[in-house]
Amino acid sequence: MFTGIVEERGRVSVVEPLSDAARLTVEGSAVMDGTRPGDSISVNGVCLTVVEARPDGFTADVMAETLNRSSLGDVVPGSEVNLERAARLDSRIGGHLVQGHVDGTGTVLAIEPGDNWTVMRFSLPDGLGRYVVEKGSIAVDGVSLTVVDAGRDSFSVSLIPTTLAETTLGQRTVGDRVNIEVDALAKYVERLIEWRNS
Repeated sequence: MFTGIVEERGRVSVVEPLSDAARLTVEGSAVMDGTRPGDSISVNGVCLTVVEARPDGFTADVMAETLNRSSLGDVVPGSEVNLERAARLDSRIGGHLVQGHVDGTGTVLAIEPGDNWTVMRFSLPDGLGRYVVEKGSIAVDGVSLTVVDAGRDSFSVSLIPTTLAETTLGQRTVGDRVNIEVDALAKYVERLIEWRNS
């Protein structure tokens, strides 16, 4: 479980293709403080298990399902990624509860810079629009954000300069693919209603 508050931007240094997976080596020092093999780190919103840990980074295996359902299949050596260690239950949750289980990918549809913030609009994969509500929470590439407006197939968010500077969202351009994770509570409510009505 994560909070969607990115701790640092890391860099992918090695992508090793395997028969039905890939092994990623990621550089990043802040997230390595106290991290051991077996711990979880969110990489662009995808929960990965640390296989090898070093003071300056880690290695993780990514199965084919994850490569197909997220934008991690697009990363190459040199790609910057958002990194966050798993949340601690004895600290504040600054964002919202993020599972690191990506629901699908969207694309950047528009970027509107302003004096004090930037509005970005993203497309939504089929079927996810019903889980996105105005002023609700959503994670884009692992970043906890508040929805400004929600349509059936897209949504927008407002990004402050700090978010743009400290995450990879500040480098995104129109057409870029991003990982989307909707608020899990909406999915649980929907499932409970389905069970009750069946």
